[in-house]
Amino acid sequence: MPRPRPAPERDERWALLLAAQHGIVNVAQLRQFGISPDRCAAHVAARRWRGVLPRVYATFTGPLLPDALISAALLYGGPAAILSHRTAAERWGLLPTSSGPVHLTVPYRHSAVSQAPLVVVHRSRAHRHIVVATDPPMTSSADTAIDVSVAEPTARAARQMLTTILATGRVRPATVRRRLVERPPLRYHKALAEALRLVSDGVLSVLEERYAVDVEQRHGLPAARRQAPVIVDGRTLYEDVVYDEAGAPLTVRLDGRMHLIDEIAFRDRRRDNAAELAGRARLVFGWQEVSGDACGVAAEVAAVLYRIGWIGVLRPCSRCSGGAVSA
Repeated sequence: MPRPRPAPERDERWALLLAAQHGIVNVAQLRQFGISPDRCAAHVAARRWRGVLPRVYATFTGPLLPDALISAALLYGGPAAILSHRTAAERWGLLPTSSGPVHLTVPYRHSAVSQAPLVVVHRSRAHRHIVVATDPPMTSSADTAIDVSVAEPTARAARQMLTTILATGRVRPATVRRRLVERPPLRYHKALAEALRLVSDGVLSVLEERYAVDVEQRHGLPAARRQAPVIVDGRTLYEDVVYDEAGAPLTVRLDGRMHLIDEIAFRDRRRDNAAELAGRARLVFGWQEVSGDACGVAAEVAAVLYRIGWIGVLRPCSRCSGGAVSA
């Protein structure tokens, strides 16, 4: 007479499985432990378990925490599923964490489909070339940076997203540039290449990207040097924008949210004093001015550049009032 199979709750392998998968199991795993569909349904009916995704169950009824949701998504997606896009970007530290759906990438002909609002499924013909054997498996950091950027609704938003990601320093621009050649995206290729160029020139934030594009490029201002080193109180600090190479000793500082921190505010005051002692002209702009009145910012920068020797021409852009810009 065969010995009865022990209840899975008393099986050490069952406990290890639940621990590894944050309390999530799929139908195939239930079958391996001898748990029939009827027994599973009884657990759900008694509100001890609950369905999360097709063929995937939580063996608890409390909140579905992020790690449990990721386990559920991967079990739903199958052995070939990997974390990608926003989810992978958060795990690589490229973007802050959010409460959005889990993004998966599967091979192109895979049958899994998105399950709103919990899972977004993407397909890739290059699946085997983009996966990294992390735990859980994810798209590489460079491929993730490209995928997240390409998912943006406009080319400008894609450029700003990649600029933001590259500014973290967690993925090398050279690696992203190589992946753009090896795996060119279907859209925004030019915008992503421009982001790489801007970062190579020293642009380190979306505010700096807006200044470089909307203020400088659109109005014909000279190309500035970015992240220029300056010695203050024996320390090497860096100025956002300087125009010395255009023959004008002008510093432009771009103040983002970080400048509200006491230590950074003190550093900026010391830089201001050092610039004054060195006889340098300087202007300071924040997000509101650069994003809301780039033409006005360009006019102010040009006025100072003219005063200290610039001989270029300020070019009106299509947004300038009346189609002209006054110096």
